[in-house]
Amino acid sequence: MVGASLAGLSAARSLRKQGYDGRLVVIGDELHRPYDRPPLSKEFLAGSLAEADLALEPDTEDLRAQWLLGVRAVALDGPQRAVRLADGSEVRADGVVIATGAAARTLPGTDGLAGVHTLRTLDDARALRDELTLGGRLVVIGGGFIGAEVASTAYALGLDVTVVEAAPTPLAGPLGETMGTIVSALHADHGVRLLCGVGVKGLSGERRVDSVLLEDGRSVPADIVVVGVGARPCVEWLAGSGIELDDGVKCGADGRTGLAGVVAVGDCASWYDPRAGLHRRVEHWTGARERPDAAVAALLAGGAVEPSTPRPPYFWSDQYGVKIQFAGHAAGADSVTIEEGARDDRNVLAVYRRSGHPVAVLGMNQPRLFMRWRKQLAAAA
Repeated sequence: MVGASLAGLSAARSLRKQGYDGRLVVIGDELHRPYDRPPLSKEFLAGSLAEADLALEPDTEDLRAQWLLGVRAVALDGPQRAVRLADGSEVRADGVVIATGAAARTLPGTDGLAGVHTLRTLDDARALRDELTLGGRLVVIGGGFIGAEVASTAYALGLDVTVVEAAPTPLAGPLGETMGTIVSALHADHGVRLLCGVGVKGLSGERRVDSVLLEDGRSVPADIVVVGVGARPCVEWLAGSGIELDDGVKCGADGRTGLAGVVAVGDCASWYDPRAGLHRRVEHWTGARERPDAAVAALLAGGAVEPSTPRPPYFWSDQYGVKIQFAGHAAGADSVTIEEGARDDRNVLAVYRRSGHPVAVLGMNQPRLFMRWRKQLAAAA
């Protein structure tokens, strides 16, 4: 198991649940045991959740696994199924699960500049939390969900917050332009400045950041900067392994790669979606928890199995006291209608349709109605 976060842990659990009783080795480049990432930008960052509360393993769980933590996988000999580690050691296996996840993208030229953060790991969240307690002016680069959650948390902590988004409409990718506009209006509702349609030219400061320089010539003062411009799959270590890479590890609908005995799960895996007829990565908590079952079944079977149709992708976000839930794929929808609530009250239930058929649903403070629609989407799939 190469990767010790949620997807790797889920695969390890699935192996035991499906009857595998052999040696199990879990490799992780972080020193920490598996922990929950969604709270890092919310409750943990706000200080209302302790590190112990992030643990994904109950005290009573024993997967009878050998944990190799704090060591990075640097290469895979595909035919031999041998994983080479940064410390020079090697782990050979009959089966390999690739679950190396994704890493936060950074801004070029910002290495070593104090006050500049990304948020992906527990160590990232620790460092950012310590700085936010000092207060000041925060600039978030990127108006996606992580950036928006950080902005919401920092606002509640009393910081002066500005969000810079290069796209004309934040969240247009996952939510579509109409609903992206409605959700991102939460920033303005709470006095957080949102600057859209302008890119970042660079950062100013000698040892510590003091401002964000925009491409239109403006300068935004900053004591702290959080870069939230997406993530890249951690697959560089697989170069030369024989595994096909295309925005992640290219897999079948059951997680199998082109190499026998090797499957991929989680944020690094680009699974084939038979309904859409294409490969795509699903960077959501539910996918990392649910999809390893199919990949492990294929791994233990030694070949293709008929995978169950995965439920439509689901994710959630908490911003400024509003619970945002989304299921399905907004891309390809030809209409979106608000079925319940009012956009000005930020409590809407919106349904996305293609040729009249529901393909996605968005809820803002509509948990019960949203869950009913989510079940309908899953049944239709």
